[in-house]
Amino acid sequence: MRANKIAKEFGKQYIFKTDGKEYQRLNEMKATGSSFIIPLAFPAAYDVEDPIDARNVTYEQMKEWELDPTNPATLEKAGIRFAITTYGLDNNTSFWTNLQKAMEFGLTEKQALNALTTIPAEMLGVSDKVGTLAAGKMANFLITSADLFKKDNVIYENWVEGRKYVVAKMEISDLRGAYALTGAGLSNITLNLSGATAATLSLSAMHTGVDSTRTTGTFTRTGDGVSFYFDLKGNPTGNIRLNGYITSLSPVTMKGYAVLPDGTSTNWAATYTGPAQAGGPGGFGGRGGNNATAAKTSTNVGPVIYPFVAYGNAEIPKAETVLFKNATVWTNEKDGILKNTDVLIENGKIKAVGQNLSSAGAKVIDATGKHISPGIVDEHSHIAITGGVNEGTHAVTAEVRTADVLNSEDINLYRQLAGGVTISHILHGSANPIGGQLQVIKHRWGVTPDEMKMDGADGFIKFALGENVKGSNNNGINTNPRFPQTRMGVEQVYVDAFQRAKEYKAARAVKGNTVRRDLQLDALVEILDNKRFITCHSYVQSEINMLMHVADSMGFRINTFTHILEGYKVADKMKARGIAGSTFSDWWAYKNEVAEAIPYNGKLMHEVGLVTGFNSDDEEMARRLNQEAGKAVTYGKMSEEEALKLVTLNPAKMLHIDNKVGSIKPGKDADIVLWSTDPLSIYAVAEKTYVDGVPYWELDKDAAKQKALKADEGRLIQKMIEAKGGGATTQRAGAGGRRRPQYECETTEDEQADFVSGLGNTQGSK
Repeated sequence: MRANKIAKEFGKQYIFKTDGKEYQRLNEMKATGSSFIIPLAFPAAYDVEDPIDARNVTYEQMKEWELDPTNPATLEKAGIRFAITTYGLDNNTSFWTNLQKAMEFGLTEKQALNALTTIPAEMLGVSDKVGTLAAGKMANFLITSADLFKKDNVIYENWVEGRKYVVAKMEISDLRGAYALTGAGLSNITLNLSGATAATLSLSAMHTGVDSTRTTGTFTRTGDGVSFYFDLKGNPTGNIRLNGYITSLSPVTMKGYAVLPDGTSTNWAATYTGPAQAGGPGGFGGRGGNNATAAKTSTNVGPVIYPFVAYGNAEIPKAETVLFKNATVWTNEKDGILKNTDVLIENGKIKAVGQNLSSAGAKVIDATGKHISPGIVDEHSHIAITGGVNEGTHAVTAEVRTADVLNSEDINLYRQLAGGVTISHILHGSANPIGGQLQVIKHRWGVTPDEMKMDGADGFIKFALGENVKGSNNNGINTNPRFPQTRMGVEQVYVDAFQRAKEYKAARAVKGNTVRRDLQLDALVEILDNKRFITCHSYVQSEINMLMHVADSMGFRINTFTHILEGYKVADKMKARGIAGSTFSDWWAYKNEVAEAIPYNGKLMHEVGLVTGFNSDDEEMARRLNQEAGKAVTYGKMSEEEALKLVTLNPAKMLHIDNKVGSIKPGKDADIVLWSTDPLSIYAVAEKTYVDGVPYWELDKDAAKQKALKADEGRLIQKMIEAKGGGATTQRAGAGGRRRPQYECETTEDEQADFVSGLGNTQGSK
């Protein structure tokens, strides 16, 4: 996605694509007007004959295996201009096999030829020299036995700038036939070479005797040189490798050097005895002499889904006009909680709230006995990120952006929709005093990463205090220490950074200056100019006081202290500066700096008059933020109405988006949740979750999705088993990537790798 965004920003470009899922992004690719380079690195089928192994293959991996070969044909039909590359192939000899597979799925010969010749020549700016056969152009061409894309075609010669390179002799001797093999340890073995042409040969070997066996093998010929490789499975046990050359053509005789299964070597000879024998096992076809018979491919495939993971949709759902009747509506406005009230949503907005509403053509939902609330807003989340959450290498990394690594295929987006979450604030981690830039997203399940971003949302940035930024929670092991390592160092980082930013801003303001643009300092200048806002990871009173004093002295303001489990100690100072507090409901004692946390923290900050909210910092807790809000009723006896605001309106205020979301009011975005009962109840179930009026979560439809998912998984497993039975290459179940990371504030990518392998410490802290 980032590559496509670059094309939009910088014009018509040649973009290198390697993930093989372009069939999902046709509209976005068309919009760039660019040419693309497409790999043919199709994944091998997974070996899923064992039911336990099959459980280690994700639905996404199965679908990718099935649909990747359709990618080139899909692009061709969509009118997207592309070249083809060998990039990503483990073995370049599979290029032609994969290209032929792509043609079985609809890629035309014309497009295949253009993608290998004229288009790449134009992309490289050398179409006046190469790419076509024309007078005056370089003498670059191939000589083949048949049509270039025919399966049995042999490339004889490759001419480059008029120089001939022989790939295979055109006047090739016909070696098809049966051969008696002789040599120490090689008695009673017959070699059989067969094929459609003299240039395409398959090998089978037979051992005659008491226990006769027959097997397939590999035969390669280069000029007069030959090699054989086969395993007779017990006569003797192990691989037999022969290497040699043709000594005579009448009759055909070959001889050379052999290595037997026990490691001993001997001389061998093979003499033609008659025509090739029929009825043996199938051979191994392919180009260049290693002639494996390609596995039969089924071109019947399932639909492309959005997003490309489990619970994806064949079509992205659209906004609906819906009239909810007779619900209990938690407005978060001055009207409070309204009984027996209707809500009308239309064109992605809340159209009306009241009694006895009507609308021609609207879908009517009887919400009697049910509750409607605004969508939940998670102020502190790390879902939907790929490739790491902490750029912990420097004390200041204000130039990095979570927006650049959004992952729209994270299943947590869907799971949290099931918990009523409609908006998440995607944060950088807490390894740095000044971390990266943040992104507000809507849980639009199935769209591209850029389309998840909330339009018009202000820019934020992550600051952090405490153990994480000093590396003091690493069990005394610090193999790569960097400044700061102490509290005084943390404070100095802030002072130095903003002093640099002030000087940079002043220097850049001088007319005719030649000061190099610095993306890191640009972000800090935005903070000074109140164009970017700070969310700060914090716990301890003394450190919170320090940063407030630094902000006062350096001329910037703090928007939100997040976590802030000692917020009850500094709430008055925060209120004086207009700082909000986003905390946990009742977490404490999970590390040293939360030793004085209390479950009444949220209630006490709220009573002082702070904008107070509850956040998750955890993909599982986010699914239950409605219950976290309910804990404020238990601890401190907050009213239910104010408690719900802790996860809806108040975090929307922190993110400066309360003019669009956070309450149910005509004109606001139709981000709403239909609950089975009181949303603060532990028994409440989100029956429907709408984002911009689009029903991205529906409980009744989810049951059908689960059933359909199991059925399609079964279909794909059977298809892979059939592919293996037909001779297709397979890979081990569980290969092709690790499980998706579960990020928290202090997670590093290395820790995630250890977690997956079972070697690391899986205990997380905030």
